[in-house]
Amino acid sequence: MKSYPTENIRNIVLVGHGGSGKTSIAEALLFASGAINRLGKTTDGNTVTDFDDEEIRKGISIQTALAPVEWGGCKINVLDAPGYADFVGEMRAAMRVADLAVFVVSGVEGVEVQTTQAWLYAEELELPRMVVVNKLDRENSSFRRTLDQMREMWGKAVAPINLPLGREHDFKGIISVIDEEAFSYDQDGKPSPADVPEERMARLKEVHSDLLDSIAESNDELLERYLEGGEITRDEVIKQLHEGIDDATMFPVICASATHMIGIDRLADVIVNAGPSPLDRPAAEGVDGSVRESKPDAPLSALVFKTMTDPYVGRVNFFRVYSGTLKGDTTLHNSTKGTDERAGHVFTMRGKTQEPMTEVVAGDIAALAKLTHTVTGDTISDKNNEIVYSGIEPPEALLPKAIAPKTKGDEDKLMIGLHKLIEEDPALQLERNDETHQMILWGMGDAHLDVTLERLKRKFSVEVEEVPFKVPYRSTFKGSADAQGRHVKQSGGHGQYGICNIKVEPLPRGEGFQFVDSIFGGSIPNQWIPSVEKGVRQAMEDGVGTGFPMIDVKVELYEGKYHSVDSSDMAFQLAGKDAMKEAADKAGLTLLEPVWGLEVLVPEQYTGEIMGDLQKRRGIPEGIDTVGVGRQIVKAKVPFAEVTHYATDLRSLTGGQGTFSWSFSHYQEVPHDLAQRVIEAARAEREH
Repeated sequence: MKSYPTENIRNIVLVGHGGSGKTSIAEALLFASGAINRLGKTTDGNTVTDFDDEEIRKGISIQTALAPVEWGGCKINVLDAPGYADFVGEMRAAMRVADLAVFVVSGVEGVEVQTTQAWLYAEELELPRMVVVNKLDRENSSFRRTLDQMREMWGKAVAPINLPLGREHDFKGIISVIDEEAFSYDQDGKPSPADVPEERMARLKEVHSDLLDSIAESNDELLERYLEGGEITRDEVIKQLHEGIDDATMFPVICASATHMIGIDRLADVIVNAGPSPLDRPAAEGVDGSVRESKPDAPLSALVFKTMTDPYVGRVNFFRVYSGTLKGDTTLHNSTKGTDERAGHVFTMRGKTQEPMTEVVAGDIAALAKLTHTVTGDTISDKNNEIVYSGIEPPEALLPKAIAPKTKGDEDKLMIGLHKLIEEDPALQLERNDETHQMILWGMGDAHLDVTLERLKRKFSVEVEEVPFKVPYRSTFKGSADAQGRHVKQSGGHGQYGICNIKVEPLPRGEGFQFVDSIFGGSIPNQWIPSVEKGVRQAMEDGVGTGFPMIDVKVELYEGKYHSVDSSDMAFQLAGKDAMKEAADKAGLTLLEPVWGLEVLVPEQYTGEIMGDLQKRRGIPEGIDTVGVGRQIVKAKVPFAEVTHYATDLRSLTGGQGTFSWSFSHYQEVPHDLAQRVIEAARAEREH
């Protein structure tokens, strides 16, 4: 693909709820521009941007795909981002490097949950936005209803710049609000002039007047002329529309049907003529506050926003150049890691197809293969003029799944495969829990984890099975007790001799372990006292009496006996362990469970339901805070055993509108009946 100057580059990300038609919009843009000669369909599994086997099988986007489109002398880098909550990490990374978020909203379902979440993130990034109301050819679709909903949610800055010509199955074209003209589309998506229906003229005049009012209010000179009865020219409208998009003070709305190619050319025209180029966006800022402007002759800086594994070329890094010009077949500097990389040829990706490039100028998006150290979130920059950009922060993984290889001996293959998948998808986390001896894969939801395990099987030939997730319980003493540990064996030859007397007592939660040496008079020589402590610690780690590690315990060693010949390190270690067993029998044991602090963010209409649900989970509410308009944070302390699948449960409770964060708080005593069931289950598993 030829190189375009920075001012002729447009970087857009298609965002919105799953099923709204983002991939179909991307496909239609490619077809309209002549990049492809056949219009694929998601239902047929033959679109350019949904090329992964899992995407084809499930019929949804699960990763961001790049699809450059050439239109009107410009290059539009289209990033088709997933719309389902489980893959929000992909969407966020794509939004980070885009200059314009194009929100795709279904004219049937209207604004849905993930569209709202993406809008909030775009506001956080101060990212310019526009909207495409898609599927207006479908039954029960309504542009007016959807527009009213968007304006209620996002304000009057939501400004339609065209109206539908016809409704539902009779939707056949668009009416330009700016030009007050209508266009009808044939089956190949070619527009031709049409008459504006008489019954639509009043609505057109109303919307046209609203648009001119908004345009005039954005410029004092225009406002003065407009109030005096002067006209605002078409070029002035386009210019102010461009500035309104850049400043995120105006969000133009276009009506379309991707599958019938209606309005797609208008969408491309608006992106090219009124959308921001990299030069219109603020200079990129490094973590140290330094900035880089989008100039091809400036020092090189680029951010890697996505990594994927190609079956033929290996690892592929997608990046955006923020300043300078990146050329292939040269040495690059990873300023995040402080390492150099040998780069091969540079290319862009159109779905899964590579298209070679000679260079990548400031503002453009492209890819490199086979970089050794560079992963998502890393900065590439001029070695003599370094800059580091903040990384791509993945969303917090909130759903754990315990897994094990189906085939013994596949542990190494499993770890290699998982680490490569985590390089591709930083929203995944891998944990090896030394207490429960489980491998835990954390993800955003069931679909996210299922897709990951399917990829593991397909790409790395490793099959896994899900095993019951184990909560890391602990134990402690109920009360105080004195106990003796005695390890004496003298049956001829060199024997073993170690006797120790200890006093145990529980400590307050969070106090840890205290070992007190109160030996007086040398009843145990100094060299054996650490041996007793080692045995005590080993007994605690083994979870004497329950099978769960002990915490918050004080052990005082106050007396003992030794033998000048038969005493040894091992004898006193075993004596220490035996003393703890006797202490457990005398003092009694309490099972402890981890408690996590949850902060659940929901629309206020769900607050009562969330409070009730958390109480059913043995949670203790700690308060409610109001955040913004109509949203509240419910705070509670909840046993971890009750919320291991909360990511899925909360989505069901709130229709996907709730989010939460959590962190470990403390350990607390488990109710007696529940504790007995947990201990018995753990004992049965060990015996099995």
